[in-house]
Amino acid sequence: MKALILAAGYATRLYPLTREYPKPLLEVNKKPIIDYIIKKLNTVKQIDEIIVVTNNRFFANFVEWSKTAKTKKKLTLVNDLTKDNQSRLGALGDINFIVSKKRFTEDLLVIGGDNLFSQGLKGFLDFSLKKYPAPAVGLYKLKNKADASRYGVVKLERNGLISEFAEKPDKPASNLVAMCLYFIPRDSLGLVKQYMCSTRKQNDATGGYISWLKDKVQVYGFVFSGKWFDIGDHKYLNAANKSLARKN
Repeated sequence: MKALILAAGYATRLYPLTREYPKPLLEVNKKPIIDYIIKKLNTVKQIDEIIVVTNNRFFANFVEWSKTAKTKKKLTLVNDLTKDNQSRLGALGDINFIVSKKRFTEDLLVIGGDNLFSQGLKGFLDFSLKKYPAPAVGLYKLKNKADASRYGVVKLERNGLISEFAEKPDKPASNLVAMCLYFIPRDSLGLVKQYMCSTRKQNDATGGYISWLKDKVQVYGFVFSGKWFDIGDHKYLNAANKSLARKN
């Protein structure tokens, strides 16, 4: 299994912090966000390589970070060659870029480079492998339903099957939202390219893909417990810092 960390965004909502510095390398409680992700991936025995996809503007930053990254797994940095927010490939575009470039024949675990959560990955991987060869998505139940309008909103059947998916709806039907965390079995990797070709949206968000995918194949959702921080702006970055600082 390969793990892919999406770290090629330009994080304009976090300016000026991210004008010249990538969001996944911002520190939360004195440690880069990506280090928390690497630590969780290190515990997954099936993973033999961690791939970090970034952009041309921040590639050198990740090269410097990789010199002290704490992992015994193979660590690969990939430059998607974009230079600014206008030319970005987007999350799904970067997944497609890596799948095409690497010509994967293995299962793929995809995680956003700004995705901080307290629960480990074992439960999600165990669940995903039980549903194999169906794709699976990491989900989180928000306390405030109104906040769900910032995310992809999900409805689940009792067996975990995703029955409905709406990307950033004005009136969320539930408080269950998709994290940027996906298990893509090797037999489903080709569907990423198929979707990109059919929609011709190179900057499309992953939510549109999940909505499309659930009508093609069965897609399951695993609900994480504990805390989750999607570091999208200063408010959530500050909240993560305060929460993790209290634990230490």
